[in-house]
Amino acid sequence: MAELTALESLIEMGFPRGRAEKALALTGNQGIEAAMDWLMEHEEDPDVDEPLATPLGHVLGREPTSSEQGGPQGTSSTAGEGKPVLSEEERQEQTKRMLELVAQKQREREEREEREALERERQRRKQGQELSAARQRLQEDEMRRAAEERRREKAEELAARQRVREKIERDKAERAKKYGGSVGSRPSPPAEPGPVPSSPSQEPPTKREYDQCRIQVRLPDGTSLTQTFQAREQLAAVRLYVELHRGEEPGGDQDPVQLLSGFPRRAFSEADMERPLQELGLVPSAVLIVAKKCPS
Repeated sequence: MAELTALESLIEMGFPRGRAEKALALTGNQGIEAAMDWLMEHEEDPDVDEPLATPLGHVLGREPTSSEQGGPQGTSSTAGEGKPVLSEEERQEQTKRMLELVAQKQREREEREEREALERERQRRKQGQELSAARQRLQEDEMRRAAEERRREKAEELAARQRVREKIERDKAERAKKYGGSVGSRPSPPAEPGPVPSSPSQEPPTKREYDQCRIQVRLPDGTSLTQTFQAREQLAAVRLYVELHRGEEPGGDQDPVQLLSGFPRRAFSEADMERPLQELGLVPSAVLIVAKKCPS
């Protein structure tokens, strides 16, 4: 059975003559498989159908054959010489083998393209994961900086509150030291025979316990101070509040405040200053009077 030439086989499989000749020339006439590989790899090239710039003989590294030198006339004159004619069955069989080879090459190319596509997709996902991880690290850094800033602000606020509390405690200690030393030089108020029960309006309700106490203090100049204290605070807190908020009196240092109850009349002693307001019957509200200084 006569075999078709490589060029005829490529034309028989449907490739254009110019493209088939170009493939054979550029592959050095190494066979139909090499030509088919070139055709399938370059089928999308824009210049695939352009003829070669140099004669085929020079491209292939050989002298042009008589058919190539003769051009179309030489080709036509030798086309039928020395070439056996294939029967229809032989031609179909050879075409079938060529088509199977083309299909195999096509499958190999599709598999290669599929692997390349999978590799590109893997790289794309990897880059996406790296970008997502970088973005997450950036967000975590921002959240950490924000948390550190909140902790710093909270620490500064707590430190400021602590300084205020320490200043108040120092002021209390200084006033207690100052007034405690001068208490003995003042005439003691007349001793009361015993604790005088408060009026019904000053006693805490039996059905309700108050945790706050509203105290109004009348000053010697006719003005008054009103403040709310905790029911368990000592009477000394009221005295300290009055000492801090009463107006300055002429004559230099001020004497400790002497507190009196309005009705029934009662002068609170230094021992009473350590007792809670609730225990003294001043809850939920009471009116106290600052005693006037006796002229010396």
